[in-house]
Amino acid sequence: MPRIIDCPADEAIELGDLVQALNDEHFDPADEESFAAAGPLLRRLASNRRFLADLAVAELKDRCDTQSRENRYSGQVIMLHRATEKYFIRANFWPSPQDSLFKASGTSPFFYHVPHDHNFSFLTVGYMGPGYWSEYYEYDYDKVVGVPGEKIDLRFIEKAKLDPGKVMLYRAHKDVHNQLPADEMSVSINIMEASPRLPYLTQYRFDPAKCEIAGILTRTSSEALLALAANHDGGNARDLVESFAARHPCDRIQFAALRELASAAPSIDAGLAILGEGTKAPNRFVAQMAAKAIAGIEANRSWIERAA
Repeated sequence: MPRIIDCPADEAIELGDLVQALNDEHFDPADEESFAAAGPLLRRLASNRRFLADLAVAELKDRCDTQSRENRYSGQVIMLHRATEKYFIRANFWPSPQDSLFKASGTSPFFYHVPHDHNFSFLTVGYMGPGYWSEYYEYDYDKVVGVPGEKIDLRFIEKAKLDPGKVMLYRAHKDVHNQLPADEMSVSINIMEASPRLPYLTQYRFDPAKCEIAGILTRTSSEALLALAANHDGGNARDLVESFAARHPCDRIQFAALRELASAAPSIDAGLAILGEGTKAPNRFVAQMAAKAIAGIEANRSWIERAA
């Protein structure tokens, strides 16, 4: 489960004090110990009981200009600070089933009941309310190929709550949680790892009952654009897709390129031949995903041919 950081309830600090400390060149959110060392500072910010309300009022007076420019999340999140590629700070709202927002939106906007890991690390502290619940698991990322349906060693640890003032470090590619609604509206504050590399690292959705990977949550614009490039009339675009399929460092994008080349092939058999070459790839993810794609096409071949 996430690492609990033991933090004394020291004198409260302002958001600017936390930002100043995190901007130190020695702070490295990719290093577990460096990230954990920031826990007491986050706890001290959580002791400041007025800063978030003051910030929210200031945003409303400014027509939420900062949120419009810097917040890539839904209305569940208030972006508190985003200034470097190393980290950002946010506040998250966690409604309970009794709240009108929950009744109107359901569970999906808040990622409740979606067991998942993270492709980044982050520190969190309970700021307001009783805190959301989670069922915590761990797994060995290095032993996983990453194919949906793959059986894995998913180990249940415990069910726990993010109590007010509790500081936890969620570790990338290790901690898995099935997040459950808070008993009452709650707020957490996070320091999030940020890096240009994160979109190329995979985040998974899990099925704890079956101990398997249920899906891949990470998506990049490159994967969507490959479909356009593969079907582009110019040879230069196809050359690009072929190069991605042959040697892109991200296995998801490598397979996406292979899949789009197969989809753009002039016939089903030509596409199957391209996927067949993919099953020989040294990358296990690409090889196994190519095999799954072939099986899916063969199983639905009559429908595909009829639609064509």
